[in-house]
Amino acid sequence: MCALLALPGSAVGRAQGTSTQSRAAVSGAAFDAQRAYNHAAHLVEFGPRPPGSDAIHKAQHFIVEQLQAAGCQVSEQEFHAPTPLGSITMKNIVAMAPGKSPSIVMFAAHYDTVRMPGFVGANDGAGGAAVVLELARHFCSKQNAMTIWLAFFDGEEAQGQWTDRNSIRWSKENSTMGSRDLAARLALSGNLKKLKAMILVDMVAAHGVQLRRDSESTMWLNDLIWAKAKSLGFAGVFVDEMQTVGGDDHFSFLKRGVAASDLVDLGYPSWHTPQDTMDKIDPQSLQAAGQTLLAVLPAIGQRGAK
Repeated sequence: MCALLALPGSAVGRAQGTSTQSRAAVSGAAFDAQRAYNHAAHLVEFGPRPPGSDAIHKAQHFIVEQLQAAGCQVSEQEFHAPTPLGSITMKNIVAMAPGKSPSIVMFAAHYDTVRMPGFVGANDGAGGAAVVLELARHFCSKQNAMTIWLAFFDGEEAQGQWTDRNSIRWSKENSTMGSRDLAARLALSGNLKKLKAMILVDMVAAHGVQLRRDSESTMWLNDLIWAKAKSLGFAGVFVDEMQTVGGDDHFSFLKRGVAASDLVDLGYPSWHTPQDTMDKIDPQSLQAAGQTLLAVLPAIGQRGAK
């Protein structure tokens, strides 16, 4: 997660954490939160993963390996990003799952970490990527009603040599590089017109996660996601309150006219600190995010067909 414009104004519900999740009525295929947790742990084991590092190259190999094992068609898309540190070679990874309709729904996450000593990004980087990896296992093993793309973005974080989170200087030019590159490629190829919805899975994995509606995300898409979460018993996680996200990967698609929603807990206390480690991650939080996204897809397909 690169920038916060406004923190949520209310902490109501954080204490209850994921207590509603044990009462969730799971519809359809179950999301395997333990597998997702293991994916996150594996990524964290590589250490800090800033763009261009040896650790992020290991993370790329791991993500591609998992996607191929799930039966996905995988595209590795390298690009060169100008940054305050010079040109850095980055890589987006995009998996494609077949669909009866050419209309596309994209689930996405970033997998890089901010360039800061000791920052391993368990929630901010690994957790979201882990959810999307587990979604891939479901979608790539079958033909879906819609075509599903699963995108893993490099270069989401503000590029610079930072000492702590207070030193980070975010701008639209030095961040969200992977999502901007992919959105531009889709526009050039013509596939952007087929993209009906983009859901960004950012900081969703921590204990007591609270996901509020981003005020700049697409209203109808937010409505579908939060309604589905409530129906599954996850209203304590998908809180029906508003927040404003100052900058994130979904804006790269919103600006090009694509419906997009951002799932991110702006109140996460360990954001951009060395304390963002695996002990902060809760499989029940991964379950709430993953199961909701699996279950909401048919409703998105119906809306996109209108």
